[in-house]
Amino acid sequence: MFACAGKTVSGSLLLRCTAVTCYTAIILGFGVSAMKRRAFITLLIGGATTTWPLAARAQEATSTIRRVGFLLPGVARTTAVRGLLEAFREGLKEYGWVEGQNISIDYRFAEGKEDALPGIAAELVRSRLDVIVAEGTAAIQAAKTVTQTIPIVMATSSDPIGTGLVASLNRPGGNITGRSLQTAELSGKRLQLLTEIVAGLARVAILSNPLNPSIAPIVEQTKAAAQALGIETHVVEAQAPDKFESAFAEVTAAHAGALMVLPDPLLYGQHSRIVTFTAASHLPALFPEKEVAEAGGLIAYGPSIPASFRGAAAYVDKILRGAKPADLPVEQPTKFELVVNLQTARVIGVTIPTSILLRADEVIE
Repeated sequence: MFACAGKTVSGSLLLRCTAVTCYTAIILGFGVSAMKRRAFITLLIGGATTTWPLAARAQEATSTIRRVGFLLPGVARTTAVRGLLEAFREGLKEYGWVEGQNISIDYRFAEGKEDALPGIAAELVRSRLDVIVAEGTAAIQAAKTVTQTIPIVMATSSDPIGTGLVASLNRPGGNITGRSLQTAELSGKRLQLLTEIVAGLARVAILSNPLNPSIAPIVEQTKAAAQALGIETHVVEAQAPDKFESAFAEVTAAHAGALMVLPDPLLYGQHSRIVTFTAASHLPALFPEKEVAEAGGLIAYGPSIPASFRGAAAYVDKILRGAKPADLPVEQPTKFELVVNLQTARVIGVTIPTSILLRADEVIE
Protein backbone atom coordinates (compact mmCIF):
# COMPACT_ATOMS: atom_id res chain seq x y z
CA MET A 1 0.00 0.00 0.00
CA PHE A 2 1.37 3.43 -0.89
CA ALA A 3 0.18 6.96 -0.17
CA CYS A 4 -0.27 9.04 -3.33
CA ALA A 5 -1.82 12.50 -3.55
CA GLY A 6 -3.87 11.76 -0.48
CA LYS A 7 -5.26 8.51 -1.97
CA THR A 8 -4.31 4.85 -1.66
CA VAL A 9 -2.51 3.01 -4.45
CA SER A 10 -2.51 -0.74 -4.29
CA GLY A 11 -0.97 -3.24 -6.68
CA SER A 12 -1.51 -1.15 -9.83
CA LEU A 13 -0.50 2.12 -11.44
CA LEU A 14 -2.69 5.16 -10.60
CA LEU A 15 -2.48 7.40 -13.69
CA ARG A 16 -3.79 10.45 -11.87
CA CYS A 17 -0.70 10.71 -9.64
CA THR A 18 1.03 14.02 -10.20
CA ALA A 19 3.30 14.63 -7.19
CA VAL A 20 6.85 13.43 -6.57
CA THR A 21 5.56 11.22 -3.77
CA CYS A 22 3.89 9.11 -6.46
CA TYR A 23 7.19 8.04 -8.00
CA THR A 24 7.82 5.34 -5.41
CA ALA A 25 4.39 3.88 -6.06
CA ILE A 26 5.00 3.95 -9.81
CA ILE A 27 8.42 2.37 -9.67
CA LEU A 28 7.38 -0.34 -7.24
CA GLY A 29 3.88 -0.80 -8.69
CA PHE A 30 2.93 -4.49 -9.00
CA GLY A 31 2.22 -5.95 -12.39
CA VAL A 32 3.92 -3.20 -14.41
CA SER A 33 6.86 -4.10 -16.62
CA ALA A 34 10.18 -2.25 -16.29
CA MET A 35 9.83 -0.84 -19.81
CA LYS A 36 6.38 0.56 -19.13
CA ARG A 37 7.49 1.94 -15.81
CA ARG A 38 10.44 3.73 -17.44
CA ALA A 39 8.22 5.21 -20.19
CA PHE A 40 5.62 6.48 -17.76
CA ILE A 41 8.19 7.94 -15.35
CA THR A 42 9.78 9.83 -18.25
CA LEU A 43 6.39 11.25 -19.23
CA LEU A 44 5.49 12.15 -15.66
CA ILE A 45 8.80 13.80 -14.82
CA GLY A 46 8.73 15.74 -18.09
CA GLY A 47 5.31 17.11 -17.24
CA ALA A 48 6.41 17.97 -13.71
CA THR A 49 9.43 19.92 -14.87
CA THR A 50 7.24 22.07 -17.10
CA THR A 51 4.30 22.64 -14.78
CA TRP A 52 6.07 23.13 -11.45
CA PRO A 53 8.29 26.07 -12.51
CA LEU A 54 5.29 27.74 -14.15
CA ALA A 55 3.30 27.38 -10.96
CA ALA A 56 6.20 28.70 -8.92
CA ARG A 57 6.63 31.71 -11.21
CA ALA A 58 2.91 32.48 -11.07
CA GLN A 59 2.98 32.33 -7.29
CA GLU A 60 6.06 34.54 -7.18
CA ALA A 61 4.49 37.10 -9.56
CA THR A 62 1.37 37.40 -7.47
CA SER A 63 3.22 37.55 -4.17
CA THR A 64 5.87 40.09 -5.20
CA ILE A 65 4.94 43.67 -4.30
CA ARG A 66 6.83 46.36 -6.20
CA ARG A 67 7.84 49.40 -4.16
CA VAL A 68 7.40 53.00 -5.30
CA GLY A 69 8.39 56.15 -3.45
CA PHE A 70 6.58 59.44 -4.10
CA LEU A 71 8.35 62.69 -3.22
CA LEU A 72 6.18 65.81 -3.06
CA PRO A 73 7.07 69.34 -1.94
CA GLY A 74 3.51 70.22 -0.93
CA VAL A 75 1.31 69.76 2.11
CA ALA A 76 -0.18 66.30 2.51
CA ARG A 77 -3.60 67.29 3.81
CA THR A 78 -4.58 69.71 1.03
CA THR A 79 -7.41 68.75 -1.30
CA ALA A 80 -5.27 69.62 -4.33
CA VAL A 81 -2.50 67.19 -3.39
CA ARG A 82 -4.93 64.40 -2.52
CA GLY A 83 -6.58 64.83 -5.93
CA LEU A 84 -3.25 64.54 -7.74
CA LEU A 85 -2.31 61.36 -5.91
CA GLU A 86 -5.70 59.85 -6.65
CA ALA A 87 -5.12 60.59 -10.34
CA PHE A 88 -1.78 58.78 -10.11
CA ARG A 89 -3.37 55.73 -8.46
CA GLU A 90 -6.10 55.67 -11.09
CA GLY A 91 -3.41 55.68 -13.75
CA LEU A 92 -1.68 52.74 -12.11
CA LYS A 93 -4.92 50.75 -12.04
CA GLU A 94 -5.22 51.13 -15.80
CA TYR A 95 -2.02 49.10 -16.09
CA GLY A 96 -2.96 46.49 -13.50
CA TRP A 97 -1.16 47.96 -10.48
CA VAL A 98 -3.32 48.17 -7.36
CA GLU A 99 -1.97 49.76 -4.22
CA GLY A 100 -1.85 47.25 -1.38
CA GLN A 101 -2.07 44.26 -3.73
CA ASN A 102 0.89 44.21 -6.12
CA ILE A 103 2.37 47.66 -5.49
CA SER A 104 3.12 49.74 -2.40
CA ILE A 105 3.59 53.51 -2.44
CA ASP A 106 5.61 55.37 0.17
CA TYR A 107 4.36 58.98 0.14
CA ARG A 108 6.72 61.63 1.50
CA PHE A 109 5.81 65.31 1.80
CA ALA A 110 8.03 68.32 2.44
CA GLU A 111 4.98 70.19 3.78
CA GLY A 112 5.94 73.26 1.78
CA LYS A 113 9.52 73.31 3.12
CA GLU A 114 11.56 72.66 0.01
CA ASP A 115 14.85 72.72 1.93
CA ALA A 116 13.68 69.46 3.54
CA LEU A 117 13.50 67.65 0.19
CA PRO A 118 17.13 66.37 0.06
CA GLY A 119 16.83 64.69 3.45
CA ILE A 120 13.48 63.14 2.58
CA ALA A 121 14.87 61.92 -0.75
CA ALA A 122 17.79 60.27 1.07
CA GLU A 123 15.32 58.45 3.33
CA LEU A 124 13.45 57.14 0.32
CA VAL A 125 16.63 55.85 -1.29
CA ARG A 126 17.48 53.89 1.85
CA SER A 127 14.10 52.14 1.51
CA ARG A 128 15.36 50.18 -1.52
CA LEU A 129 12.64 51.25 -3.89
CA ASP A 130 12.01 50.10 -7.45
CA VAL A 131 11.02 53.60 -8.65
CA ILE A 132 10.87 57.14 -7.26
CA VAL A 133 8.21 59.53 -8.53
CA ALA A 134 8.80 63.23 -7.86
CA GLU A 135 6.69 66.34 -8.38
CA GLY A 136 8.37 69.53 -9.50
CA THR A 137 11.96 70.44 -10.30
CA ALA A 138 13.12 70.87 -6.69
CA ALA A 139 11.94 67.39 -5.69
CA ILE A 140 13.37 65.82 -8.84
CA GLN A 141 16.75 67.47 -8.27
CA ALA A 142 16.75 66.30 -4.65
CA ALA A 143 16.13 62.73 -5.78
CA LYS A 144 18.77 62.97 -8.50
CA THR A 145 21.35 64.15 -5.97
CA VAL A 146 21.00 61.06 -3.80
CA THR A 147 20.69 58.34 -6.45
CA GLN A 148 21.93 57.76 -9.98
CA THR A 149 20.66 54.18 -10.11
CA ILE A 150 17.05 54.10 -8.92
CA PRO A 151 14.73 55.19 -11.78
CA ILE A 152 13.13 58.60 -11.20
CA VAL A 153 9.85 59.56 -12.87
CA MET A 154 8.95 63.25 -13.17
CA ALA A 155 5.25 63.69 -12.40
CA THR A 156 5.62 67.35 -13.39
CA SER A 157 8.59 69.44 -14.47
CA SER A 158 8.93 72.86 -16.09
CA ASP A 159 12.25 72.85 -17.91
CA PRO A 160 14.00 69.47 -17.51
CA ILE A 161 16.71 70.30 -20.06
CA GLY A 162 17.47 73.80 -18.80
CA THR A 163 17.67 72.61 -15.20
CA GLY A 164 19.96 69.71 -16.12
CA LEU A 165 17.58 66.91 -15.26
CA VAL A 166 17.79 65.23 -18.68
CA ALA A 167 20.14 65.44 -21.64
CA SER A 168 17.31 65.76 -24.17
CA LEU A 169 13.60 65.10 -24.40
CA ASN A 170 13.93 62.22 -26.87
CA ARG A 171 16.91 60.55 -25.16
CA PRO A 172 16.89 61.59 -21.49
CA GLY A 173 19.94 59.52 -20.54
CA GLY A 174 20.68 58.70 -16.92
CA ASN A 175 17.96 57.53 -14.56
CA ILE A 176 15.33 60.27 -15.06
CA THR A 177 12.36 60.55 -17.40
CA GLY A 178 8.71 61.56 -17.19
CA ARG A 179 6.49 64.53 -17.90
CA SER A 180 7.30 68.16 -18.78
CA LEU A 181 4.60 70.81 -18.49
CA GLN A 182 6.27 73.11 -21.05
CA THR A 183 5.39 76.16 -18.98
CA ALA A 184 7.99 78.88 -19.65
CA GLU A 185 6.85 79.63 -23.20
CA LEU A 186 3.23 79.96 -22.06
CA SER A 187 3.83 83.03 -19.90
CA GLY A 188 3.37 85.50 -22.76
CA LYS A 189 0.04 83.96 -23.78
CA ARG A 190 -1.23 84.07 -20.21
CA LEU A 191 -0.27 87.71 -19.81
CA GLN A 192 -2.01 88.55 -23.09
CA LEU A 193 -5.22 87.03 -21.72
CA LEU A 194 -5.05 89.30 -18.69
CA THR A 195 -4.71 92.37 -20.91
CA GLU A 196 -7.88 91.34 -22.73
CA ILE A 197 -9.79 90.95 -19.47
CA VAL A 198 -8.53 94.11 -17.74
CA ALA A 199 -8.76 97.08 -20.09
CA GLY A 200 -5.81 99.40 -19.76
CA LEU A 201 -3.88 97.03 -17.50
CA ALA A 202 -0.85 98.98 -16.29
CA ARG A 203 0.61 96.80 -13.54
CA VAL A 204 0.46 93.07 -12.87
CA ALA A 205 1.57 91.28 -9.73
CA ILE A 206 3.39 87.98 -10.29
CA LEU A 207 3.13 85.38 -7.53
CA SER A 208 6.09 83.00 -7.51
CA ASN A 209 8.00 80.54 -5.38
CA PRO A 210 11.70 81.56 -5.48
CA LEU A 211 12.80 78.15 -4.19
CA ASN A 212 11.59 76.47 -7.37
CA PRO A 213 14.75 76.03 -9.51
CA SER A 214 12.80 76.38 -12.76
CA ILE A 215 10.90 79.54 -11.84
CA ALA A 216 13.57 82.14 -12.70
CA PRO A 217 13.33 81.78 -16.51
CA ILE A 218 9.53 81.89 -16.28
CA VAL A 219 9.71 85.14 -14.30
CA GLU A 220 12.13 86.66 -16.79
CA GLN A 221 10.02 85.67 -19.77
CA THR A 222 6.92 87.09 -18.10
CA LYS A 223 8.74 90.35 -17.44
CA ALA A 224 9.90 90.52 -21.06
CA ALA A 225 6.37 89.91 -22.35
CA ALA A 226 5.01 92.58 -19.98
CA GLN A 227 7.60 95.09 -21.12
CA ALA A 228 6.63 94.48 -24.73
CA LEU A 229 3.03 95.22 -23.78
CA GLY A 230 3.96 98.30 -21.78
CA ILE A 231 2.97 96.75 -18.45
CA GLU A 232 4.83 97.08 -15.16
CA THR A 233 5.46 93.94 -13.13
CA HIS A 234 5.76 93.43 -9.39
CA VAL A 235 7.09 90.02 -8.35
CA VAL A 236 5.74 88.72 -5.03
CA GLU A 237 7.39 85.70 -3.45
CA ALA A 238 5.84 82.96 -1.32
CA GLN A 239 8.25 80.13 -0.53
CA ALA A 240 6.30 78.36 2.24
CA PRO A 241 2.69 78.01 3.44
CA ASP A 242 3.27 80.43 6.31
CA LYS A 243 4.44 83.14 3.88
CA PHE A 244 1.20 83.54 1.99
CA GLU A 245 -0.48 86.10 4.21
CA SER A 246 2.47 88.46 3.92
CA ALA A 247 2.54 87.80 0.16
CA PHE A 248 -1.15 88.74 -0.10
CA ALA A 249 -0.47 91.94 1.80
CA GLU A 250 2.32 92.80 -0.63
CA VAL A 251 0.05 92.18 -3.62
CA THR A 252 -2.51 94.55 -2.14
CA ALA A 253 0.12 97.20 -1.44
CA ALA A 254 1.39 96.97 -5.04
CA HIS A 255 -1.97 98.26 -6.34
CA ALA A 256 -1.75 95.85 -9.27
CA GLY A 257 -4.61 95.62 -11.74
CA ALA A 258 -4.32 91.84 -11.96
CA LEU A 259 -2.49 88.86 -10.49
CA MET A 260 -0.63 86.20 -12.46
CA VAL A 261 0.13 83.01 -10.53
CA LEU A 262 3.13 81.10 -11.83
CA PRO A 263 3.23 77.29 -12.17
CA ASP A 264 4.60 75.70 -9.01
CA PRO A 265 3.64 72.70 -6.83
CA LEU A 266 3.52 74.79 -3.66
CA LEU A 267 1.31 77.48 -5.22
CA TYR A 268 -0.96 74.84 -6.73
CA GLY A 269 -1.30 73.13 -3.37
CA GLN A 270 -2.33 76.44 -1.78
CA HIS A 271 -4.62 77.56 -4.59
CA SER A 272 -7.75 77.62 -2.42
CA ARG A 273 -6.13 80.34 -0.28
CA ILE A 274 -5.17 82.32 -3.35
CA VAL A 275 -8.67 82.05 -4.82
CA THR A 276 -10.20 83.23 -1.54
CA PHE A 277 -7.84 86.21 -1.41
CA THR A 278 -8.44 87.31 -4.99
CA ALA A 279 -12.22 87.01 -4.62
CA ALA A 280 -12.20 89.07 -1.41
CA SER A 281 -9.93 91.65 -3.06
CA HIS A 282 -11.94 91.74 -6.31
CA LEU A 283 -8.62 91.13 -8.07
CA PRO A 284 -8.63 89.43 -11.50
CA ALA A 285 -6.25 86.49 -11.37
CA LEU A 286 -4.96 84.04 -13.93
CA PHE A 287 -3.75 80.56 -12.98
CA PRO A 288 -1.74 78.01 -14.97
CA GLU A 289 -3.97 75.06 -14.01
CA LYS A 290 -7.53 74.62 -15.25
CA GLU A 291 -8.45 72.82 -12.02
CA VAL A 292 -8.00 76.11 -10.15
CA ALA A 293 -10.50 77.89 -12.38
CA GLU A 294 -12.89 75.01 -11.83
CA ALA A 295 -12.39 75.50 -8.09
CA GLY A 296 -13.20 79.22 -8.17
CA GLY A 297 -10.30 80.96 -9.91
CA LEU A 298 -11.26 83.55 -12.51
CA ILE A 299 -9.38 82.17 -15.50
CA ALA A 300 -6.77 79.53 -16.26
CA TYR A 301 -4.71 78.52 -19.24
CA GLY A 302 -2.44 75.50 -19.36
CA PRO A 303 -2.20 71.71 -19.27
CA SER A 304 -4.00 69.48 -16.79
CA ILE A 305 -1.85 68.61 -13.74
CA PRO A 306 -3.92 65.51 -12.82
CA ALA A 307 -3.45 64.29 -16.40
CA SER A 308 0.31 64.65 -15.94
CA PHE A 309 0.14 62.55 -12.78
CA ARG A 310 -1.84 59.87 -14.61
CA GLY A 311 0.79 59.98 -17.33
CA ALA A 312 3.51 59.44 -14.74
CA ALA A 313 1.82 56.15 -13.86
CA ALA A 314 2.46 54.95 -17.42
CA TYR A 315 6.19 55.53 -16.93
CA VAL A 316 6.14 53.62 -13.65
CA ASP A 317 4.44 50.71 -15.39
CA LYS A 318 7.03 50.59 -18.18
CA ILE A 319 9.94 50.76 -15.76
CA LEU A 320 8.54 48.04 -13.51
CA ARG A 321 8.25 45.86 -16.60
CA GLY A 322 11.91 46.35 -17.48
CA ALA A 323 12.21 49.58 -19.48
CA LYS A 324 15.16 51.90 -18.82
CA PRO A 325 14.49 55.58 -18.02
CA ALA A 326 17.28 56.62 -20.38
CA ASP A 327 15.33 55.13 -23.29
CA LEU A 328 11.90 56.59 -22.46
CA PRO A 329 11.33 60.02 -24.09
CA VAL A 330 10.08 62.86 -21.91
CA GLU A 331 6.47 63.64 -22.81
CA GLN A 332 5.09 67.15 -23.24
CA PRO A 333 1.42 68.13 -23.09
CA THR A 334 -0.40 68.34 -26.38
CA LYS A 335 -3.46 70.14 -25.02
CA PHE A 336 -3.64 73.49 -23.27
CA GLU A 337 -7.07 74.36 -21.97
CA LEU A 338 -8.60 77.78 -21.44
CA VAL A 339 -11.16 77.76 -18.63
CA VAL A 340 -13.23 80.78 -17.57
CA ASN A 341 -15.28 80.96 -14.40
CA LEU A 342 -18.16 83.39 -15.00
CA GLN A 343 -19.44 82.92 -11.46
CA THR A 344 -16.21 84.37 -10.14
CA ALA A 345 -16.27 87.11 -12.76
CA ARG A 346 -19.64 88.27 -11.46
CA VAL A 347 -18.42 88.18 -7.85
CA ILE A 348 -15.40 90.39 -8.52
CA GLY A 349 -17.20 92.62 -11.02
CA VAL A 350 -15.27 91.70 -14.16
CA THR A 351 -16.73 91.33 -17.63
CA ILE A 352 -15.12 88.60 -19.71
CA PRO A 353 -14.88 89.63 -23.39
CA THR A 354 -16.82 87.57 -25.88
CA SER A 355 -13.60 86.92 -27.80
CA ILE A 356 -12.25 84.97 -24.81
CA LEU A 357 -15.51 83.13 -24.17
CA LEU A 358 -15.56 81.94 -27.77
CA ARG A 359 -12.01 80.58 -27.44
CA ALA A 360 -12.58 78.95 -24.05
CA ASP A 361 -12.57 75.18 -23.76
CA GLU A 362 -14.80 75.41 -20.69
CA VAL A 363 -17.00 78.19 -19.35
CA ILE A 364 -18.32 77.78 -15.82
CA GLU A 365 -21.69 79.45 -15.49
